Amino acid sequence: MEEKKLCGKRYPHLFSPLRVGNVKMKNRIICAPTSPSMIDLNGHFTPEMTAYLEEKAKGGAGVVTYGEAIVHSATGKSHNKQLQLDAFGVRQGMTEAARLIHNAGSYANIQLSHGGMYGGLASVGGDVDKENIAYGPSDFEMPQGHVTEMPRELIYEIIESYGKAAKLCKETGFDMVQVHAAHGWLFSQFLSPVFNQRTDEFGGSLENRARFFMLSLDAVRNAVGPLFPIEARISGDDFTDRGLGMDDCVKVAEMIDDKVDLINVSCGNHEDPDMFCRTHPSAFYKRGVNVYLAAEVKKHVKTPVACVGSLNDPAQMEEIIASGMADVVELGRASLADPYLPQKAYNDEADDITPCLRCYECFGATGELEMVKCAVNPIMGEQLQARYKRPLPEKKKKVLIVGGGPAGMEAAITTARRGHQVTLVEKTEKLGGNLHAAGAAYFKEDVQKLIKVLSSRVKKAGVKVILNTEVTPDYIKTFHPDALMVAIGSEELRPPIKGLDSDHVVMAIEAELHPEKLGQKVAIVGGGLVGAEGAVGFKHEGKECVIIEMKSEIAEEVNSFYRGGLMVEVEKSAACYLNTKVKEILSTGVLCEKDGEDIIIEADTVVCALGFKSPFEKVDALTDCVDEYYILGDCRKVGKIYDAINTGYYTGLRV
Repeated sequence: MEEKKLCGKRYPHLFSPLRVGNVKMKNRIICAPTSPSMIDLNGHFTPEMTAYLEEKAKGGAGVVTYGEAIVHSATGKSHNKQLQLDAFGVRQGMTEAARLIHNAGSYANIQLSHGGMYGGLASVGGDVDKENIAYGPSDFEMPQGHVTEMPRELIYEIIESYGKAAKLCKETGFDMVQVHAAHGWLFSQFLSPVFNQRTDEFGGSLENRARFFMLSLDAVRNAVGPLFPIEARISGDDFTDRGLGMDDCVKVAEMIDDKVDLINVSCGNHEDPDMFCRTHPSAFYKRGVNVYLAAEVKKHVKTPVACVGSLNDPAQMEEIIASGMADVVELGRASLADPYLPQKAYNDEADDITPCLRCYECFGATGELEMVKCAVNPIMGEQLQARYKRPLPEKKKKVLIVGGGPAGMEAAITTARRGHQVTLVEKTEKLGGNLHAAGAAYFKEDVQKLIKVLSSRVKKAGVKVILNTEVTPDYIKTFHPDALMVAIGSEELRPPIKGLDSDHVVMAIEAELHPEKLGQKVAIVGGGLVGAEGAVGFKHEGKECVIIEMKSEIAEEVNSFYRGGLMVEVEKSAACYLNTKVKEILSTGVLCEKDGEDIIIEADTVVCALGFKSPFEKVDALTDCVDEYYILGDCRKVGKIYDAINTGYYTGLRV
């Protein structure tokens, strides 16, 4: 009874209704427009895509938005695979998507977009079919190629396409449309005084540069009628010296105040590497970093305003709404890490929300794998398969899990929820494994939250936890499990470098956990992700850092989206010696070879960050003790948090 009394009460403003046109939102949460590449080659939704949208709706958001649906495919397709609203046969998938969202309890929204010049230029979204003319506001050169001024007749053709696309969306069951005018796409390009050098009615003054956008909004309104909700996504600031500043963006908001029902305020530029990690804030920015832009716009318009900015905490969302900074919060990556965030917040279960790590695993998968995945949500991208629940096991087994890192914890939770008797044994004094080192830096608090969430779920699942105990073959034989899961993690590599066993050499994990053990001058041997993030963290602790890397790039293995934000911080935190081979650790620093010459890099402390290896001998000794065994996480194959969580979850389902 007490739980029911608390439902929605902790965050009353967040869970208050809001009318937007003929839609009455049940709360102030919208799943922001996202567009993973689960689209077929005809430009249609796939079943995987509709299942992805459906789960967001099941999670309790008031509105679920699909992102970047292209209104004019011949000129505006900016990504390799995008929903094309002018493609033959597109209606079926759209209708199914809208119906699934409705049946799960949310309103369906869809973003109308056009890539502008990126319809003909290679973009972050891909480089397929880029032999077409790249049409932009004016003639100019981009690093990817020439941009041709868009003819007036094509402008009016695209305006008409916005109306046709909006009509299609309404006919196929969508409840709202969002017109995208931010992030460096078509209307953003025309609004920009940098790109728009036209001398006709679509160039010159801000009013003229906004004309294309205004006429397209009119076309959408004429197509959908007076009550159908139109949302517009605009920038609150371009964050460029010559682009639109906050004042100009406020003026754009005032221009559309009578034309739309909701104004979504974002910022930056999707195609600018330096801006991408601000448009989609990285872990180096505070949560809600872009909300102030929406708050400024809200002062000048009567239309409800929505904000974005890597929001993840319901308490922060509540404060945003309660204080009047915005009327609606829109969640992007947070709704991938935990689609059930709204439901959990409503049920006063915020402590169980899986935190987004802002690692860009989702963005990386969209480009590399043409689907979506999430480091902390093993079901993300697999929603279609997850619809078909695996039957509970007929026999309840006695399961022993060795290792309490992310793989072991996730396996324990999943296995116990399936009804098995699970014991988790961890050799240290606490659960979490290498997540503690991974979450030690000042910008990694979300990893610490993940440890708490997983530890809490282990307890709630009824798992018996034994700490400070190392499992040996004799332990297993005495325990006599029906099934054994080995998740003992990885070991740090210690190559045969002369002097590596010196007292002033500290292994990376120890350095992350105890930066106070480091001297003032720190040389980090190894410039992979661990070394790079270590440098940023150590610099924050007041250390002078150097990274020594034998490859030509720092953090080469990291997805480009996270690396873009990381490298900005690395360059501020450390001097980087690339193509440099370590020959010996000296008492005064590191002897290296670079460009055929020996150099000495001075250091008080040398941090060894040369990678990890799977302890196969230990794994084999344990698994040889039983008939049914499973190997998961880093001791199966050294990987990322995604690999640990994924193998833990799906291994648990197999028992």
